Amino acid sequence: MTSSGFPSSTDSAVPAAVVPKKRRHWFWWLILVVLLASLAWRLSHLGASSLSKGDGHAGASAPIPVSVKLVTAEDFPIYLDGLGTVQAYNSALVNARVSGLIQEIKFQEGQAVKQGDVLAVIDPRTFQAQYDQAVAKQVQDMAQLESAKILLGRDDQLLKQNVLDHQTDDTQKYLVAQLEGTVQADQANEELQKSQLDWTQVTAPISGRTGVRQVDVGNQVTVGGNSANGSSSIVVINQIEPIFVSFTLPQQDLTQIREPLMEHKTLEVIALDRNNQTVLSKGTLSVLDNQIDTTTATVKIKAVFANDDDKLWPGQFVNVRLLVGERPSALVVPTEAVQLGPDGSYVYVVDESNKAVMRAVTTGPTEAGLTLIETGLTLGEKVVTDGQYRLQPDSPVTTAIRKSANPSDTPHHHKSS
Repeated sequence: MTSSGFPSSTDSAVPAAVVPKKRRHWFWWLILVVLLASLAWRLSHLGASSLSKGDGHAGASAPIPVSVKLVTAEDFPIYLDGLGTVQAYNSALVNARVSGLIQEIKFQEGQAVKQGDVLAVIDPRTFQAQYDQAVAKQVQDMAQLESAKILLGRDDQLLKQNVLDHQTDDTQKYLVAQLEGTVQADQANEELQKSQLDWTQVTAPISGRTGVRQVDVGNQVTVGGNSANGSSSIVVINQIEPIFVSFTLPQQDLTQIREPLMEHKTLEVIALDRNNQTVLSKGTLSVLDNQIDTTTATVKIKAVFANDDDKLWPGQFVNVRLLVGERPSALVVPTEAVQLGPDGSYVYVVDESNKAVMRAVTTGPTEAGLTLIETGLTLGEKVVTDGQYRLQPDSPVTTAIRKSANPSDTPHHHKSS
């Protein structure tokens, strides 16, 4: 500062530290502007690129690649599906017919047995003694009868010679008749005691497979007894070759079942596992119940299976398919072609100009990956089986061969012009 109080020219200059600070401020602003310009250029470039992917005009789109297959005509099987329970063809509870001590068990649990096989032995000594008494009593009475007959013959000779009176001869006749009755009673008693003795050997009433035994050796079995005196049950035998499957179907399916039965046709029944994937056995319809269950509006049906491999077991739950007929030359499409919309089922059809046309259809049953088409399609039309989620009505498409399809019935690759 000068002596006059005014600042000198050197004092009025900007401090050196202020100038670099302002320069840094403008430098960061310049970088921000460059970044914004670069971002704007990229956005405009992407927009132009997306437009150029069409046919060069705004709003145009590229053809969408899809897989197609022809609508074909096939003989389509008609099945009725239900849930069934496996039941033994015959089932028998083996009971002791005489009371006594179990002396021997002659079967293994789960063993296959034949009708007449001995399953258990009850102590026979008491019954043997009773039988022997009956035989002895019969022999004794038969001896008395023979003696009385001899005397009657003699009396008849004496009566003819007028040596014997009629009363004595008649008395001897009545004695012979009485002894004949006694011998007949002895014969009946002998047969009874023989049956009692035979029943000490408990035999299988049917052929089949035994279950878990209900009594062990050394236990008392009592015919008509209670739990305190012992039970008469020994084992349950189930016949499983052949075997039944019982199932129900809604009453509205009754007509489809009755018509072929009235024509004496054999209806095939298929039993599948609970996952509805593996076929366990094939059989035939055996019984159609004679009434409808009013509580469930269903009809009970039985099918019989040979079950040679024992894949069906009593009490098992299975899925059942009853083949009631066949729809000849029915229009079918792959099941994946059918879509479900708010107005019902529809498919996309590729027309001659390679555009996707939405077509409402009425579908029938589905079988082996194919769906029966009642209305909405004609034979030979191309339906989209893959890529439908990208389609809109009148979308241009390019069709491709399905890898899983038979090349002979799949349309060749086409490109839209």
